[in-house]
Amino acid sequence: MISNKTKQYLTLIIKLVIVFGAFYFIYDKLAHDDKLSWKQFSDILQHKFTIAWILFMLCFSVLNRFLEILKWKNLVLVMEKISLFTATKQVLAGVTAGLFTPNGIGEYAGKALYYPKTETKRVLFLNLICNGIQMVLSIIFGLIGLLYLGYTMYFFILLGIGFLILTFLFLTKNANIKGYSIALFLEKISEIPKKIHQKNILLAIARYLTFSHQYYFLFLLFGIEIDYFTLMATITAVYFIASSLPSFQFLDFVVKGGVAIWFFDKLNIDEYVVLFISTFMWLLNVVLPVVIGSYFVLIYKTRETATKKQSH
Repeated sequence: MISNKTKQYLTLIIKLVIVFGAFYFIYDKLAHDDKLSWKQFSDILQHKFTIAWILFMLCFSVLNRFLEILKWKNLVLVMEKISLFTATKQVLAGVTAGLFTPNGIGEYAGKALYYPKTETKRVLFLNLICNGIQMVLSIIFGLIGLLYLGYTMYFFILLGIGFLILTFLFLTKNANIKGYSIALFLEKISEIPKKIHQKNILLAIARYLTFSHQYYFLFLLFGIEIDYFTLMATITAVYFIASSLPSFQFLDFVVKGGVAIWFFDKLNIDEYVVLFISTFMWLLNVVLPVVIGSYFVLIYKTRETATKKQSH
């Protein structure tokens, strides 16, 4: 058995690795990305961004993360009722833990740490539902965006691939792999009350509209004069393609930036504008939550430790 003292030291080491790892990856991308000219970036901030505009953009970022927190608080009702502060702590710590893991997988573990080991599978399942609905919306809006932009061939190819995947999953839904199957997964989803599902979908839609319109308003700030539906359709297409690619959270702006440059080039928008907007979105929606989440990671205490302190 591992002694309590050893557990405390291990917990401290894990916390420090997560926090320092997160900040190292942020620094590495910001300091060594050849595509970014920080002199140009600071010039743009000085000339384009007034205090009012920065506050306006921050409101979008706060609302974006707040809606995610509400989603998590709502889903966790399946297990227990948690406060808004507790949900905030878990979501931001999860974002920090997921920063340098493939497709943010660390987020699942980050949230699971706040619950007893017996509840780990349920927490992972609920987080999958939480992120899954966002992915589904990205696919739906992205496909609509591609169709609107006239990428008909890509639309039908992707639709066909999606149909084949769904057919395969349907035919193999009863296949059992180490006690897990798609049928069991669907059964677990159906066990969640409809009210929770409905609220989760509404919050996910609100969140999608929030960050996509933040992107939209940044283009307006740079004086891009393209009609609303064309610009929004391009944004939805970018999010769809970028979210489908395997990536790390700390590379988010690189992946989205690369995809965005390809799409927005068709609209004759300068590459540097697209890259700076993608970077700014990453700073506001990933780096800022990670900075706050790092605090929650550092003050993290297991339930056992917290219970013992209360008993004393």
